[in-house]
Amino acid sequence: NDHKIACLSIKDKPKFKWRGMLLDCSRHFMDINFIKRYIDLLAFHKMNVLHWHLTDDQAWRIEIKQYPKLTSMGSFRKQKDGSLYGGFYSQEQITDIIYYASQRGVCVIPEIELPGHCIAALAAYPEYSCSGGPFEVETDWGVFKEIYCAGNDQTFTFLENILDEVISLFPSEYIHIGGDEVPKYRWERCEKCISRMVDQELEDVHELQSYFIQRIETYLNEKGKKIIGWDEILEGGLAQDATVQSWRSFEGAAQAAKMGHDAIVSPTSHAYFDYNLNAIDLKKVYSFDPIPEGLTEKESLHIIGGECNMWTEHAPQDIVESKIFPRMLAMAEVLWSPKVLRDFEGFQNRKSLHDQRLIAWGVDSGLESDPLNATWDKGSDVFGVEVQVEAALDRIEGEVIFTPLSSRLTPSHHELGSRIFVKGEGVLEAVLTRDGRPLRDAVLLPVAGHIGVHSDASIGHSLSPYYPGGGERGLADGRLGSIDFRDGCWQATQSENMSITLTLPQTIQLDSLSMQCYRYQDAWIFLPQTLAFGWSVDGVKWEESRIDLHTYSGSHVLSPTDAQDIVRIACAVDASARFIRMEAVNPGSCPDWHDAASSPSWMFLDELVVHGQ
Repeated sequence: NDHKIACLSIKDKPKFKWRGMLLDCSRHFMDINFIKRYIDLLAFHKMNVLHWHLTDDQAWRIEIKQYPKLTSMGSFRKQKDGSLYGGFYSQEQITDIIYYASQRGVCVIPEIELPGHCIAALAAYPEYSCSGGPFEVETDWGVFKEIYCAGNDQTFTFLENILDEVISLFPSEYIHIGGDEVPKYRWERCEKCISRMVDQELEDVHELQSYFIQRIETYLNEKGKKIIGWDEILEGGLAQDATVQSWRSFEGAAQAAKMGHDAIVSPTSHAYFDYNLNAIDLKKVYSFDPIPEGLTEKESLHIIGGECNMWTEHAPQDIVESKIFPRMLAMAEVLWSPKVLRDFEGFQNRKSLHDQRLIAWGVDSGLESDPLNATWDKGSDVFGVEVQVEAALDRIEGEVIFTPLSSRLTPSHHELGSRIFVKGEGVLEAVLTRDGRPLRDAVLLPVAGHIGVHSDASIGHSLSPYYPGGGERGLADGRLGSIDFRDGCWQATQSENMSITLTLPQTIQLDSLSMQCYRYQDAWIFLPQTLAFGWSVDGVKWEESRIDLHTYSGSHVLSPTDAQDIVRIACAVDASARFIRMEAVNPGSCPDWHDAASSPSWMFLDELVVHGQ
């Protein structure tokens, strides 16, 4: 049958010209058909940039004919079980992907990481490092000390030859050169790099990084290309025509715009789709405004758009789609529509219709938000955490199981939509199905129902914009940080001590105090040097228990370990108290044996648990 549509006129245009999605194919390899599907979904939602992360410490994925070992050696890594994992894209496959994307209005921007995140390349060609190797392609995630040697002219010849082949493949206006997370340990100790700083009259290694980036930019400019780099390229002086991609916060974009440089905004607070829903849910993405506060109208014109980042350290191909959707729907509308025309309720109404299309296309959508929401509640003489389990979402069914840490208590089962009162510590697990099929992962919420939950609190440290962990009361809100340090529960500082003081509603008889500490040294996260608990009846006279973590249960604060774990520091207390405090001393810079030696370390803490009666 013929279908007729009445005449109409539509006037529509995007708010931002850069509407991008990063796909990290270095940490986990994605096959060609998956990338094409990814491009189709981008194009349908009016996203117009595929930022293709092709090189990193864990793999080199792009064929470079002049340097065949980049793929024969650098594209595979040895897993802990001894097997090899990897793959790469031939130049013919890359050309096919670029053409496929161009037919759908999507521009493919390659990212070739430098001067750091390059161990996969150095494993194949160690002569371009400061130390000479040998190296193996990294199997762990993190930031490592091995970087390209800035004092060796042959390093630049090597990179320029690589970039020549990249340029011949990618017609894009931009080449992304990374520039993030560059430990300076090797440069500080490299005779060639020190000589380079003297010859170029550079004050420090930060200016040496700027020299490195500017030299690469000059070469690419001569070839008709512009560079994009992560916001660390602002350190030591920004290259002349560089575009800044701001990931650590909005600050890098604001700084670039005020300097007259274009900026792309993709902060960890709103745009990292590898983060779980308890850190970034659909509503959080929809609240994203790429334009930083405090810019003039003219400066705002330098914010060319935003990008959502799909990093894949913990997301192999089979779970990427459920991480992206439905959050990409919110990002697509944010980057297309003026802020004054956006409202979340209207978006959800439109989304409910659009969901039927996603179902028809077989899109593996995840949840909109975390169904477990911990709030504070207090009965007449019982302290604990009340958890409101969200009512069943569209087509979602299941149950919630509470498993207490104490073996003396038995697990309990609860329906979606119920309220659960939790006293003591344990894990809530939402086991969900959609249309009768189990969702990929259970939703977990570690909780602690204790006397200090949501007491009056004051902290003695600055809240990190990256890891605020629930704010002023986040260290005593009843939520326990999980093994994923990006879950929104952990509170972190870098090069700063941490402290919190609680004022309980009334004087109690204390039994114990404890604090969770996160350790992941590959990501520069160390245990505190020392941790002290204090208690007082009047807030004036204090008793204290100070614990040296060098000797606490063999924790070895600054000893080499690849552990990614949670260390609970606890002390028994038999005293009356109304005031409770915790003080943690930062362990200082990463030690010499560490890949980020001399860089400031991070300290992650969560939940000062107060038990008593």
